[in-house]
Amino acid sequence: MGDAAVGARSGHEGEERHGRSPGAAYQAADDSVTPGNHTPAGGGDGPGDRRPPTAEGGPGDGAPQAKKPRSFWKELPILIGIALVLALLIKTFLVQAFSIPSDSMQNTLQQGDRVLVDKLTPWFGSEPERGEVVVFHDPDNWLAGEPTPTPNALQQFLSWIGLMPSAEEKDLIKRVVGVGGDTVECKGTGPLRVNGKELNEPYVYPGNTPCSQDDQGGQFKVQVPEGYIWVMGDHRQNSRDSRYNQADKNHGMVPVKEVVGRAVVIAWPVNRWNNLPVPDTFDQSGLDAQAPAGAVLSVAPQGLALAGAAPLVLLRRRWRGDGDGR
Repeated sequence: MGDAAVGARSGHEGEERHGRSPGAAYQAADDSVTPGNHTPAGGGDGPGDRRPPTAEGGPGDGAPQAKKPRSFWKELPILIGIALVLALLIKTFLVQAFSIPSDSMQNTLQQGDRVLVDKLTPWFGSEPERGEVVVFHDPDNWLAGEPTPTPNALQQFLSWIGLMPSAEEKDLIKRVVGVGGDTVECKGTGPLRVNGKELNEPYVYPGNTPCSQDDQGGQFKVQVPEGYIWVMGDHRQNSRDSRYNQADKNHGMVPVKEVVGRAVVIAWPVNRWNNLPVPDTFDQSGLDAQAPAGAVLSVAPQGLALAGAAPLVLLRRRWRGDGDGR
């Protein structure tokens, strides 16, 4: 402040000595910062010069400098990075694709089908319900002896970002028959009973019986503990499910914490686009004395997961023109 004040007084005294008033000096200073009227030191054009400022003007120019657009090849790595992050987020929190490796869920699912699994709903606290088709991690070496494919580097990368099913994770897919607190029973060739109610199971593979007559687990009566589910394949005579794993540490039950999510739609091949609803037999009166804790919470998130798949299913039905509700 001291130097500035001194400089201001010296300037005024100099103006007075040359016969100019301080007001004239202030007016000249104001004119010097007016856009378009700046005169470079040491001469130049007169005050009548009205040339427009150029984009390459000096730091005193008020016009913004034009930015050169970034080339496509420089933006491409950024776009790829964003796509990979989005794919990882979708795989982790929303939906993931899985491949059907066996015939244990025929005819609902065929070997080679790709299904989309809803991973969002469990984040809202809901648990698997009867009738749902779910993917779950191998609870206790159920897949012992099954061949494991060896993916190449590209397949491993695509699996990591969720664009291909993982070949390394040991996952299974079955239908939930019983939840915590249920009593599930098979006697003779069936029908299958849950809490004493007979199930009408049109999804069971044609030619199979709902229950299997053997001494390896096909005949059973079990009570499902809380926090577990009892699962069975739709191809009853060709499915190594809860029935045939009762000797493991969970007695054939699958811990709910091992469930990846519910399979909601068949996404591939195109001619098999369809949703995977809960069969009506699980809605019969008296089957469920007490609704599962997560039943109410599952409605809204599940709707989000199905929103993207619904147009595919409707389009397929329109192409076929059958309008059936399989």
